[in-house]
Amino acid sequence: MPFQKGNKLGAKKRYSRPLDKEVIAFRGYEGQKEKLKFIPDWQEKLRKFVDQLLSDLPKNE
Repeated sequence: MPFQKGNKLGAKKRYSRPLDKEVIAFRGYEGQKEKLKFIPDWQEKLRKFVDQLLSDLPKNE
């Protein structure tokens, strides 16, 4: 049975910023994919790490 529009139940967005429609993908080392599954909220942590990497780049003037 589908949810009705405007219901108070169901999944809620937890992100402070909207997610991009395009996926960022890379090939990790062997075993990394399985180990990531044990880290709580690993995707959000990775997003914050990418933001930190990008903020360290020199500004184009």
